[in-house]
Amino acid sequence: MKIKYFISICLFFFSSFIHSTHDPFEDINKVTHKLNQELDSFAARPVAEIYKKITPDLIEIGLSNSLSNVEDINIGINNVLQGKIKDGMSDFTRVLVNTTFGIFGLFDIASDMGLEKNNEDFGQTLALWGVPEGPYIVLPGLGPSTLRDSLAKIPDSILSPSLLFSDNQTIYAITAADLLITRADLLGIDVLIVGDEYLFMKDAYFQNREYEIYDGKIEDDFDTFDEDWED
Repeated sequence: MKIKYFISICLFFFSSFIHSTHDPFEDINKVTHKLNQELDSFAARPVAEIYKKITPDLIEIGLSNSLSNVEDINIGINNVLQGKIKDGMSDFTRVLVNTTFGIFGLFDIASDMGLEKNNEDFGQTLALWGVPEGPYIVLPGLGPSTLRDSLAKIPDSILSPSLLFSDNQTIYAITAADLLITRADLLGIDVLIVGDEYLFMKDAYFQNREYEIYDGKIEDDFDTFDEDWED
């Protein structure tokens, strides 16, 4: 009942933005983007560089695996909500295997057993349920998003790691560690940015989200061109 109520609110909230592909908040988005870049330059990036420099590879991999193990709970729930029961059961099995035999997720034993890591969140679930993405939004400290994905972060934060831990300090520490490791993994990506950085980040976000929502099964212009050429 609570999920249906949440979806109803989302549909009502998105009603004025259906099929919106423009950037109505571009001015404020650019301001937020600039602030995020400054925050990254003065804080996030230096901390991530220090983390990469002083953390032994074995510990770095272990921490990343542990956070990934907690994340699999949320992924599994969203796979089930999307009707992908088999994938959801695989995600839950990953948690069981890695938590027990992988020493609380420090080692990714499940992947070695052939249980592949999936990537799902509530934003993707809402997309498959027909909720439109709404306008593009740049979130302070978090970066590119859409109205749909921004609201979806609320249930995502509740589903994991809150399901495992009741202590708020522990949850905050896990979230901070997740952000740190994510930023560390993105070091060096700046060299890939060409042209207007704001537009590059926005286009990259939409393309990546489309890829994630459809599990990589998307059509591109080259496929259409090939079909027309064969005809």
